[in-house]
Amino acid sequence: MAARNLGSSDPGTTVLDPAQADVTGEGTPGAPAGKRRGRFHTLTVAEVRPLTQDSVEVTFAVPPELHGEYDYDPGQHLALRATIDGRELRRSYSICRPRSVGSVSVAIKRDLGGAFSTWANTELHAGDRLDVMSPQGTFTTALDTLDDTHIVGIAAGSGITPLMSLAHTVLERSTTSRFTLVYTNRTALDVMFLDELADLKDRYPSRLALHHVLSRQTRSSALLSGRIDEEKLRLMLASIIRPAAVDEWFLCGPFELVQLCRDTLESVGVAAEHIRFELFTTGEPTRAGGDTGRPVIVGAGDKTFEIEFTLDGESATVTTPVNAKESILNAALRVRPDVPFACAGGVCGTCRAKLVSGDVTMTENYALEPDEIARGYVLTCQSHPTTDRVVVDYDV
Repeated sequence: MAARNLGSSDPGTTVLDPAQADVTGEGTPGAPAGKRRGRFHTLTVAEVRPLTQDSVEVTFAVPPELHGEYDYDPGQHLALRATIDGRELRRSYSICRPRSVGSVSVAIKRDLGGAFSTWANTELHAGDRLDVMSPQGTFTTALDTLDDTHIVGIAAGSGITPLMSLAHTVLERSTTSRFTLVYTNRTALDVMFLDELADLKDRYPSRLALHHVLSRQTRSSALLSGRIDEEKLRLMLASIIRPAAVDEWFLCGPFELVQLCRDTLESVGVAAEHIRFELFTTGEPTRAGGDTGRPVIVGAGDKTFEIEFTLDGESATVTTPVNAKESILNAALRVRPDVPFACAGGVCGTCRAKLVSGDVTMTENYALEPDEIARGYVLTCQSHPTTDRVVVDYDV
């Protein structure tokens, strides 16, 4: 998985962003998960179930005392933390099941060269213990206004994971709701949750429209064969999906597909506030991320920025050289290793905090929604000070 949702992705914006307050619930299905700052808890792996040749579903058991912490809305995600080959790694994965009490499941697809995803697919087993952050993210919909609502999801590969939870919930919550899913993969063997999708279609035959698109395998319909490009997408919008009859759009997949869908939808008159998206990556996998608290040396006479941050009610200050071009997250990790983060790529939103004082430039933003930006929140993994002193608060 990766990015969150209605926020601008324009690089170089001087921005602000969201915060999360601690919220605990009763763990009851139907109760809103609310926003909270993510906290890690160690959970036991209850099951690792193969989905395809290179993907698995991992289910964690949630003990009674943590039920409230792991309440979630469909479309949210979990950050997982593990030490692999002596290195701490964190990755975010979308929750793939409708809300339940006592368990939470994510799907992990093995990426070429991906250390965490490869480890999870080959080495993770039932009974293992893993650090799991409480659910995060706003890639979801209002669950109390689903009557007569038509939602469309467009997903590629493992982008199906949050849409599985969304589709289940939308169709189950209201007898008048509809869900259309366009799901693209290379071949039929790459389709995750194939049986579950078929079962969902059987359960809601008149309210779920399911369209499998295969890019490297010919189907009986030319519209459902080959890669989704602008021409094919416009044909879909003129035939199987009528934008005027859609209330909300959910896009999840690689940057190129998501951006194509956003641009095309907006060109046919779909308002941006009705389009939510989540990314696998930012499209720049080679960019270095400041996520490890790397050492920074302050030389005599170096011009510096002072960063003050509050976390769990405690304040700390760190100095960073201007020429280091260091993110707030990287600087904060040098004095507080428990500062929250997951992807460190501006995608998951785990590291967000409120900008209390000073100014910053955000390199990327794929996680913050417009109202959060307007209220003054930033992604600390992407935020770089532009004033002598910057103050951020993770607790707001």
